[in-house]
Amino acid sequence: MKIYKILNNNAVVVKENDEEKIVMGSGIAFQKKKNDVINRQKIEKIFIMNEGNEKFQELLKTLPEAHIQIAEDIISYAEGYLKVPLSNHIHISLTDHLSFAIERHQQGFQIQNKLLNEIKNLYKKEFEVGKWSLDYILEKLNLQLPLDEAGHIALHIHTAKLGTGDMASTLQQTTIISEVIEVIHSELGMTLDEDSISYQRLLTHLRFALTRIENKEPFQAMDRDMLNIIQTKYKKAYDIALKAAAFIKKEYKINLPESEIGYISLHIQRLIP
Repeated sequence: MKIYKILNNNAVVVKENDEEKIVMGSGIAFQKKKNDVINRQKIEKIFIMNEGNEKFQELLKTLPEAHIQIAEDIISYAEGYLKVPLSNHIHISLTDHLSFAIERHQQGFQIQNKLLNEIKNLYKKEFEVGKWSLDYILEKLNLQLPLDEAGHIALHIHTAKLGTGDMASTLQQTTIISEVIEVIHSELGMTLDEDSISYQRLLTHLRFALTRIENKEPFQAMDRDMLNIIQTKYKKAYDIALKAAAFIKKEYKINLPESEIGYISLHIQRLIP
């Protein structure tokens, strides 16, 4: 395996059987030049070249090597911790995001994440990866990023899990849930216990509901008698669920079926003391 192009000390492009690949490993290109043979024992990751890898090549040539290595270490940790493979695109999206976040923090810009509460409750394991990442960045760069950044990293990791949709879809879902929670909070006129099982179940139910809508999957029907009982016995919760549904329809053109409003009512009722 010979070097076709050097991207940085830790990454090169090689050609095998007319197929280009990005090969990464610590110091793999140190004191090397084009056509030199790679030490296979130093190879840590290999990526088959495709359209997206052109962007990855550019990042490898332009971003600080320390940032690239940290991103790769976070990705490796995430795959081990979550026990799932991540999409190859994470090597572009997370590396680009992380380097930008580090540079802006060093320049004095404040990192904020308005969806932090929803992220840490909806994507618990991914958020744990995000928190681990902050400790790792502190260890490697002596730089303490705020907890908000753990939320951003968690979203990138979640989106990279195969079959979970793209970043735009994940952000929209999380934003809708955050805004629905604000409607419920405002209507109840009380502080919601974000650590309670009832709150967690409401968030999870809303996420699955939005996913079903996005994937055009059918909703679970509710018996008419049960719905009538909810409308009368839990009138306050049902009225709040109606307002939440109206908000989603107005702002996002998403229609929740009547049965789904009934199920959301039950979750809201559990939040009422």
